[in-house]
This record gives sequence, structure tokens and C-alpha cells, in this order.
Amino acid sequence: MTATLSLATAPGRSRSRVSGTLRWARRHPAQGVAVCVLLLWLAIIVLAPLLAPYDPLDQSAVPLEGPSSVHWLGTDAAGRDVLSRVLYGARLSVPVGLLLVTAAAVIGTAVGLVAGFFGGWVDEVLMRVTDVVFAFPVIILAMAVAASLGPSLINAVIAGALVWWPSYARTVRSTVLSLRESDFVHANRLAGVGSIRSILVDLLPGVAGSLLVLAMLDVGSAILLLSGLSFLGLGTRPPAPEWGSMISEASQYFNQWWLAVVPGLAIVTVVIAFNVLGDALRDRLDPKLSTPGERS
Repeated sequence: MTATLSLATAPGRSRSRVSGTLRWARRHPAQGVAVCVLLLWLAIIVLAPLLAPYDPLDQSAVPLEGPSSVHWLGTDAAGRDVLSRVLYGARLSVPVGLLLVTAAAVIGTAVGLVAGFFGGWVDEVLMRVTDVVFAFPVIILAMAVAASLGPSLINAVIAGALVWWPSYARTVRSTVLSLRESDFVHANRLAGVGSIRSILVDLLPGVAGSLLVLAMLDVGSAILLLSGLSFLGLGTRPPAPEWGSMISEASQYFNQWWLAVVPGLAIVTVVIAFNVLGDALRDRLDPKLSTPGERS
């Protein structure tokens, strides 16, 4: 009897979830489109070898051939299929952008937790270091670090993480300064809980929401930063298919519009989708920015 009831209610639950998803998409069309765009790029990242019509490094085609039935998005100066390179480029540009944001978030979170929890001279030293990094434009400092390390994709990620973490440190520190005076934190300290355990158990969960929103908003900017470094020759090196390096190569051929427009549109769609979802996540997690009906 129980099994029969479970089987009977399962389709009802599925229909309820589908209808709930459709209602959410109708209320938030921009967010629904952003989710679809990111899911599409996720599918491309996973299925690129199956979707790409050619090897992205194959140079057997006619160079600088416009879009045609054979090469839907044309070919580049080396005779490589642009569509295939854009599809494979998603496997570099998007995951590496996520890696940069993750690394910056880890560094900034550690600095912010320590500074906010201990205060005093520890806070003063760490925040002054943060201010020094903040004093330089991100792209200029990232260029300097990447140039000193040498042009490569990994070095570009390291450079980006080393200049991106201060925003996370400040966000985490400001949250920790308010949380450390909470009753549950004082109670655990009186109970003999150590500093490291208090930071990880009491304070880290309290800053997770702010970190998630900031990271979501930063992914698009991180992809732009890495693409910019690749455009300047400080990131991915040819012939690897990466959107920024593809635009850099296309800068020499202004008449062949498809060389820069196609990877540029790929960057734009990903950046806008992450920014839209970041704004939506911020509105949902911050009760001051969303109404009770929107949070339900």
C-alpha cells in the first residue's frame, strides 16, 4: 500500500516542480534566459568534441574564408574552423575564470577571517596590505604580475588571483566584525572552543552567502580579465583555442569580421548571464533588496 502511494504521488511531485519552475521563469524572464545560456555553455564544455565539426587545430581549410555551408562561422588566418575553436575555447575560458574566482575567494576569505576575528595589529597589517593592492588598477597590476611570471594560462590565473582577493577580504572582514560579537560566538569561546574552530564553525558559515554572491558577480569579470591578458599576449599562447587569444589574432584582420565577433559574442553571453544570476542571487539572499513574495 505504501509503495502504491509513493508511486502515485511521485508524478504529482514532478508536475508540481515543473509548474513551479515555469512560474518562476515567467516571473523572472531575464534570470530564466541567463540560466538557459549557462546551461547551454555547460553542455558545450562537456560535449565540445562531439559538437565541433572540425579539430580546432586543423589547418587544412582555406585561410580567411567567410561563413559558408562548409565552415558555418568561417576560418581564421591559419585555415582553422572558427566555430570549432569557439566551442573548444569554452573549455578554457569558462573553467579558468571559475578557477580564478575560486582562488581569489580562498585567499581573500582567509585574510578577512583572520583580520576580523583577531583584530588589533593583525587586522591593521592585513588591511594595509589589502589597501596597497587596492591602490592599483586590477588590469595594470595583473599585467605586471603576469609579465613577471611569464606568458601562460596558469600564470595569468595566478596573476588574477593575486590582484582580485582584496574585495573578498574586505567583504569577509566587515561581516566577521559584526558576527564575532554575537552571543553564540562568545558562548563557544567561554566553553573553550579554539580560535581556528571558532573561525571555521562559527564565522565561516555566516559569510558564505556574501561570498557566493560576490563570486557569482565576479566570474564574468574574471573571464574578461583573462581574455584581456590573453589578448595582450600574457595569457593563453597560440594555437590553443581561447576566446581572448582568438580576438587578439583577429585584431590584425579587420575586414574579416567573423574572427573577432564570434568569440566576442561568446564572452558577452557568458559575462551577462553570470552578472544577471549574481544580481538575482544577491536580491534573494539580502532581505533588504527583495520582497517576501520574491523570496518565496
